[in-house]
Amino acid sequence: MRANFIFSEVWIGLRRNLTMTIAVVITVAVGMAMLGVGLMINYQVGLMKNFWYDKVEISVFLCGENTPMPSCKGKAVTPEQTTTLQGEIKGIPGVQDVAFENQAAAYANFKAAFNGNPVLVQAVRVEDMPESFRVKLADPDNYQPVIQALSGKPGISQVINHKDLISRFFEMLDMLRFFALVVAVVLVLAAALLIGNTVRLSAYNRRRETGIMRLVGASNLYIQLPFVMEGVIAGLVGGVFAAIMLIVTKVFIFEKLAEYVGSPAALGWDSVASVISLTMVIGVVICVLASFVTLRRYLRV
Repeated sequence: MRANFIFSEVWIGLRRNLTMTIAVVITVAVGMAMLGVGLMINYQVGLMKNFWYDKVEISVFLCGENTPMPSCKGKAVTPEQTTTLQGEIKGIPGVQDVAFENQAAAYANFKAAFNGNPVLVQAVRVEDMPESFRVKLADPDNYQPVIQALSGKPGISQVINHKDLISRFFEMLDMLRFFALVVAVVLVLAAALLIGNTVRLSAYNRRRETGIMRLVGASNLYIQLPFVMEGVIAGLVGGVFAAIMLIVTKVFIFEKLAEYVGSPAALGWDSVASVISLTMVIGVVICVLASFVTLRRYLRV
């Protein structure tokens, strides 16, 4: 098998079907980029879940003088009640650690969280912040017994599970990941169909040459290889463009989002490299399969 003949046939095919080849490259690039973004979102959600679920706590807010919650009945918790509650919380099965947060510590945390909003910080006083217990669980998924044991106790205004708060955010990310993968699958199928049409047109334009090759005894692989290589080249070029788009997405979206959210569980470049490698392999495999199947159907060898 002469390599120069194969490459010349590949060049002829790409040149004759330049518009279709460009369309294949663009479709593969967009499809693989969307698939890569979906995979990157999947990586990011997994990192954030592992990070935040390890830090999930239950906040037990105590009654203050101006607490409007009906359970407080207008009475502030007493020091004796606070001590008793701390002992009861430590005795609940599944509780790993209990930390008391007074009004000064709560106000300091509030200022740190809303440092970018000086108007809000100035509007809140230390006396407005509630005292609370930060309860660390051995198993963050086993929070119901703790909440049931503390709800309605004297001196407690409300009990909040942090997992319920971040779960809504993760549900939104899961939906975003699902839709990104759905769009990617649709575009990948469109790329496969477009590649098949390109190969079919190329085979039809060169039917005379392939007929002569069959007459002189050329093997199926010898005839099919130039068409398959055209698909491989289109897949590789599309994969390179997809890789560029994924790198841009990592720099301008994922890193900016991590800075905005303040999450230390940022997507690493090793994960991005894995996604790029996987999408390039998938793009090339789809192009090869689409080319081969189309030739088997439309090119009788």
